Amino acid sequence: MGFDPRIIVDYFPDLLVGLLGTFKLVPLALLLGLLLTIPLSLMRVSKNPWLSLPVYAYTYYFRGTPLLIQLFLIYYGIGQFDWIKETFLWTYFREAYWCCLLAFTLNTSAYTTEIMRGAIQNVPLGEIEAARACGMSKALLYRRIIFPRAFRLMLPAYSNEVIFTLQASALASVVTFMDLTGAARVIIAKTFGYNEVFIPVAAMYLVLTYLIDWAFRKTEYRLSGHLRDRSAIAAKEPVVAVPGH
Repeated sequence: MGFDPRIIVDYFPDLLVGLLGTFKLVPLALLLGLLLTIPLSLMRVSKNPWLSLPVYAYTYYFRGTPLLIQLFLIYYGIGQFDWIKETFLWTYFREAYWCCLLAFTLNTSAYTTEIMRGAIQNVPLGEIEAARACGMSKALLYRRIIFPRAFRLMLPAYSNEVIFTLQASALASVVTFMDLTGAARVIIAKTFGYNEVFIPVAAMYLVLTYLIDWAFRKTEYRLSGHLRDRSAIAAKEPVVAVPGH
């Protein structure tokens, strides 16, 4: 089996169009999922079971079932309800893009909710008690202390979630949405050039993954400046010898 580089040259613009489709889907799903995560994480850590249990059931379902099944249920399942077809919602749910956006948003928000829940519960108790001693209200405590601290704590795990969502976006082509993988499948159907198409597609995903990882590492580095300064000061302090030791 030969390798024809002309396929890459001829169809590379089509891959870029598919890449644009991925850019239309993934960042917006991540943004909407993150916005949804904020109230859900507050409900998740609540001691009121009427608030925490529904969110637990939501996160358990979306984390416990395959994303492909969720995508099928939204894309094919919603169309089975006649009352949806009679409302304005059908304008959106008959389009693959909006179904994919909903599925990816709900999926990533479930994972991110659990990530933020763990980060909130790992905020040092001393910082919370100090804020309460200063007379902060609960809303101000979350805005000034808990959420900023939890955001820094969740960054390493959330970076993995962003990368997972990017790579999982390849499933969107199964329901006819034309993302990068969908464009690759169309080209392969025309040319049968599997290696010629999937190698540059894999390279694109690798580059995007590296850029995401690099951006998060840079963000973590900037947000940990106070820790580096403390370490630098400790390293420069002279060691004082204690007599008798």
